[in-house]
Amino acid sequence: MQWTLLVPLKALARAKSRLADTAGDGLRPGLALAFAQDTVAAALACAAVRNVAVVTDDSLAGRELAALGARIVPDEPEGGLNAALAHAASVVRSRSPESAVAALNADLPALRPLELARVLDAAAEFPRSFLPDAAAIGTTLLAAAPGRELLPAFGTASRARHRASGAVELGLDAVDSVRQDVDTGDDLRAALALGVGPRTAAAAARLLIPGQSGC
Repeated sequence: MQWTLLVPLKALARAKSRLADTAGDGLRPGLALAFAQDTVAAALACAAVRNVAVVTDDSLAGRELAALGARIVPDEPEGGLNAALAHAASVVRSRSPESAVAALNADLPALRPLELARVLDAAAEFPRSFLPDAAAIGTTLLAAAPGRELLPAFGTASRARHRASGAVELGLDAVDSVRQDVDTGDDLRAALALGVGPRTAAAAARLLIPGQSGC
């Protein structure tokens, strides 16, 4: 099964506010963009991925991610993350009604294509499924097979909400790079330990992160 990934990205100026203790206001937008670039590049390199649609109204992010090969979908109807993802899924399926779609976080800078392929191959066995984040509270990927609605329920405690919605939780080992999203300084250190993509590595090199050589 080939997948279309929906990657939501808020305006860079408002992104990653919880990294304030690690990155100042002048660095966070660039760090958020680097996360998204490394996430999208890894996703496009995954054999199970047909294409990537980034959901954003940020003009800089749109240009940079389109240059990597992503399609840019406007953030409509401006009703929040879940409404934007539902709209993006409908846009994708208006052109390819039988597309398998999956929402993927934009802050997975350590993402590895082979691990993403494992997750998507497992997701293909179920009508709807999801992968919890490294903290086991949120969700980094929500998948819907052809003919099934995505029904995103991202936000606080989304793991419990996606499970309650009937989506199957994917209990996979050795897919840490698909689970390690970055919201806090500790998350960033964990991602760096896994090994991040080149853009995040360059952006993180400008930060003073204890325990990280070269940073």
